[in-house]
Amino acid sequence: MSTPSNAVPGSSLETQASTPAEMPATQPFYWSVRRELWENRSIYIAPLAAAGVAMLGFFIGLFWLPHSMHAHSGMDAGEQFLMEVMPYGHTGWLLLMTAFLVGVFYSLDALYGERRDRSILFWKSLPVSDVTTVLSKASIPLVVLPVLVIGITVATHLIMLLISTGVLILSGINPMTLWTQLPLVQMEVVLVYGVIVLALGQAPLFAWLLLISGWARRTAFLWAVLPPLAIYFIEKVLFKTMHFAHLLGYLVTGGAANAFSFRTPSGAPVDAHFIPLSQITPGRFLSSPGLWIGLVFAAAFLAAAVRLRRQREPI
Repeated sequence: MSTPSNAVPGSSLETQASTPAEMPATQPFYWSVRRELWENRSIYIAPLAAAGVAMLGFFIGLFWLPHSMHAHSGMDAGEQFLMEVMPYGHTGWLLLMTAFLVGVFYSLDALYGERRDRSILFWKSLPVSDVTTVLSKASIPLVVLPVLVIGITVATHLIMLLISTGVLILSGINPMTLWTQLPLVQMEVVLVYGVIVLALGQAPLFAWLLLISGWARRTAFLWAVLPPLAIYFIEKVLFKTMHFAHLLGYLVTGGAANAFSFRTPSGAPVDAHFIPLSQITPGRFLSSPGLWIGLVFAAAFLAAAVRLRRQREPI
């Protein structure tokens, strides 16, 4: 006679069902970035507000658009072209500067703020590593803000072009003159290239700000600004040189001097409102030692920020 088995047929299925599903490796990073967007609405509100200001100025200029089109017809072709692209160039520059300022103040408060309000105790209790947290915060000025700038700028440019077309049609002017002379596609390609250049070139700057944010116990802004200023004045007084000032300028501009040729082959300066595709120099930018040295320093600063977050306590 065979003895009855104690095994339950459905026990293996129940065991598998009770085992929690393994979380994808990218999910903690994704939700960490979402958290930053939830807690820091200025990340997307400030660029949208800048686009609104640009649109307000554009709407005011629409009252004189038909008169300007007639007046520009008697101008030199180069001057007429610059007058047409200028509003679009102003919009792009305004959004770039806004994103830079948002990135600076966000980075200074990213790690400092969670220690100040003691929310770091809650976030450390979650199964999210310090590496993931710091990288998610670094992605805001280096990835999220650049993508927002590109998307908002392109959308704003398209709206401006459509509204200008409608105004010209209502004024009895053929809008094809504007459409044929405005190199919108070329402007957007240069915009995307320029934003990528700035993100790579400014990486050490934002990583430094995150490091200070994780280290400072108070007045993070002063700790971020005063040491570079001290180095600048010491070098200028003792050695009568300005190498460190040039380095700071390189970081703020993201190495744009290597990424663009701001003079035509004839030696004439290129107007900043419109930089043609022929003036971009990606090979020179990617082969410049300053770019790769800066990225190495950025990685070192971020590694130090991870270590500080692991060790620092609430303020």
